[in-house]
Amino acid sequence: MNFAKLRTMLMIAIPALALFVFASNSLQVKMNEIRTREKLTDTGIVENAPPIVAFTTVALGSFRGLLADLLWLRTVRLQDRGQYFEMVQLASWITKLQPRFTGATAYLAWNMAYNISVTCSSFEDRWRWVKKGIELIRDEALFYNPGDPVLYKELGWIYQHKLGNMMDDANIYYKNQMALEMMKVFGAEIPDWEALSSAADPATLLKESTEIAAAVSAAGFSGLDAVEKDFRTRGAFGLSTREAFKNPGDMNRLDLALRKKWLKEKYRLDPDRIVGLNSKYGALDWRLPEAHAIYWATLGITYDKNGQVEINCDRMITQSLKEAFMAGRILIYDEQDFRNFMTVPNLNLTDAVRKTYQEAYDRQKSSSFRGALENFMVDAIVLLYNFGQYKKAEEYLGQLRGFSPANTKFKQPLDNFVLKEWTEDVQMSSPRQAMDIISGLVYRSCFLLAAGERNSSASHERMAEAVYKRYYADQKVSWGRMGLPPFDTIKNDIVKKCIEIFPERTAKALKQQLEILEFENKSIERKKEEKKEK
Repeated sequence: MNFAKLRTMLMIAIPALALFVFASNSLQVKMNEIRTREKLTDTGIVENAPPIVAFTTVALGSFRGLLADLLWLRTVRLQDRGQYFEMVQLASWITKLQPRFTGATAYLAWNMAYNISVTCSSFEDRWRWVKKGIELIRDEALFYNPGDPVLYKELGWIYQHKLGNMMDDANIYYKNQMALEMMKVFGAEIPDWEALSSAADPATLLKESTEIAAAVSAAGFSGLDAVEKDFRTRGAFGLSTREAFKNPGDMNRLDLALRKKWLKEKYRLDPDRIVGLNSKYGALDWRLPEAHAIYWATLGITYDKNGQVEINCDRMITQSLKEAFMAGRILIYDEQDFRNFMTVPNLNLTDAVRKTYQEAYDRQKSSSFRGALENFMVDAIVLLYNFGQYKKAEEYLGQLRGFSPANTKFKQPLDNFVLKEWTEDVQMSSPRQAMDIISGLVYRSCFLLAAGERNSSASHERMAEAVYKRYYADQKVSWGRMGLPPFDTIKNDIVKKCIEIFPERTAKALKQQLEILEFENKSIERKKEEKKEK
């Protein structure tokens, strides 16, 4: 090869190489931008990360994955041996080492809430593990990934399915404990969400109000941190703090400010969003898991840019709303005995649930939403009827006739339709199953009567008697073998049992209501006798 040819080749190769290097560098820069924007890399510094996460990100780099794998292996071995308690710390470390690997965090949280919890015989221990699962997603994973829709969906699922469902025999305990915890934060059974939404930041209050700052100082607190710690421990201001405030309005302003900050920092619940959800659906009971499932599923849809979780979150919202309608209002809770816990329907949600099902069906075009809407309408008719809202029940039955005109089931009169729905399960049931249905209705009637809801109580008693009569009609040929005690005997026994097992306050209210009813019934009988004599 002569010098001229070599020079020619170099003149071509050098610019080509330079062009290749430039193009490769540009492509690499663009790839890095995409990896960073789409969170495909786990070696960059995590925003808002605490020092330990920032340190491991820089110091370990890509080797963090290797260390996380070792921790995973140890987690599996510990679970196989039934040694669970170290797993909480390991799950936290794995989340910190790979904060963007949200699928791992979701699995660890699910494992704690479901697999590990049910290995515990104590309901208290089970609740502890369920809470650990919730906290791993809510307090850690969402801290690093506030825009990840999958995490919101997974968190909502734990509330809807684990806490709200009846599959775990500790579910009543979970609901009771959650209600007690929420009421401590709220400072009431039902908080004033509008007031909480408009509450100021507590640091701003102390800075701008000399009266509030003086009261805090007079109560012996060195600053806001000390006040918050004491407030959250007690769930309220202590006596010395209350006495330090000269103006009750100032104390109320600080109380609301501290509760708002508590909700946002600890539970990641924004009162502004809650006000919006209550306005959209009706007043949800935020002591119950269904309201929280709706909250997190709504956030999942808000952050869902690619349709990853939309249909699942739509289902979660509609199903949780239906459950909130069916049993979304706490009537009885008990700090001493969770078994006294009882919920009743939240009939104020009726139209919102129907509308939400309809909107989900229109949006998703899925036959499952149409079927779910029809099933909800049937349940709504029965519940509305049971609680004395006959006009509304008739309205919904009319809508069902238009929704499914070919279904002859919806063409019968309202009374017949409701009775058939209630007694359908009784026809082929055993005496024990029939007794459970009848007893449940009478038991609920007693709770409602104790709460002063006399019309609803009477409706439940009438339905219990109707179910009894239908069971008798179906089983009268074999009544000697399949029969039940007389209805009045069943009713009186359950009333006596309720007085024995209800909390003292509830039992006292039930006895008072029964005495009033007895007096009224005697007065009616006396007037009838007097009328006959005349």
